[in-house]
Amino acid sequence: MIKRILSTVALWSIIAVTLWFFRTSGALVLIAIISALTLREFFGLMRGAGYAPFTIFGSSFGVLITLSPWIETVIGRPAHILLALSTVVFAVRLLGERTPENRVESLATTIFGIVYVGVLLQYMVRIVVPLPGDTVTPDGRLLLALWLIAVAKFCDVGALLTGLAIGRHKMSPHISPKKTWEGAAGGIITSMGVGALIAWISRDHFPGHMTPLIAALIAAPVAAIGIVADLVESVIKRRANMKDSGRSIPGIGGMFDLSDSLLLAAPVGYFFFGLP
Repeated sequence: MIKRILSTVALWSIIAVTLWFFRTSGALVLIAIISALTLREFFGLMRGAGYAPFTIFGSSFGVLITLSPWIETVIGRPAHILLALSTVVFAVRLLGERTPENRVESLATTIFGIVYVGVLLQYMVRIVVPLPGDTVTPDGRLLLALWLIAVAKFCDVGALLTGLAIGRHKMSPHISPKKTWEGAAGGIITSMGVGALIAWISRDHFPGHMTPLIAALIAAPVAAIGIVADLVESVIKRRANMKDSGRSIPGIGGMFDLSDSLLLAAPVGYFFFGLP
């Protein structure tokens, strides 16, 4: 627990310092790093499950797809073609580098990783990248991203503490034996409180509709989908017979263990923020 607390403090410090000094550019670098490390660990889990994904190509295209909203603002052209292009590359590549019985699995696991990590995480980029004629300031967008991260991750904290205190009814014992319905409820309530608090503190930068009350209401589905994302990762880890996705973060595990809830929470948050 001590290692987990220290790692959490260190990670939040890194995020705060990076955003304070480098603003949007720093956020993009952090998201790219999260995408790259999450993809690497995802493909590692797939290998542990007996599959053979194209790790290097998959990770490269995955990071580019994550950053595609920013790439569009730089080159002035739609970057969604990257997903189709990656499929073409993998379809050609698998013909000569995998045994016949593994070819379909190689393509499927690689594309799934790109979509599940790269495509979903790009909504974090869509949140932080300013657009022409924007009604939200660049700092406001960064604060929205921080709101999303805090809501998703404090759900984990609330769920853990509530589950330890009063958890009785197992949520999904065959997937994640320690998760309880009481813990999930405590996590969602915690997220609602955190979401309302951040909205109140950031009221001068948030969109007009993001009042503390609305922020609390939005936090509920964001936190709930984060719990679902955590269960999805548990399914993947069980298939690979691994407890954690990695060991890069003491007390937490790997980057996938840290970013799992953000993958599904990012598009949900983006939708409710009402950003262009």
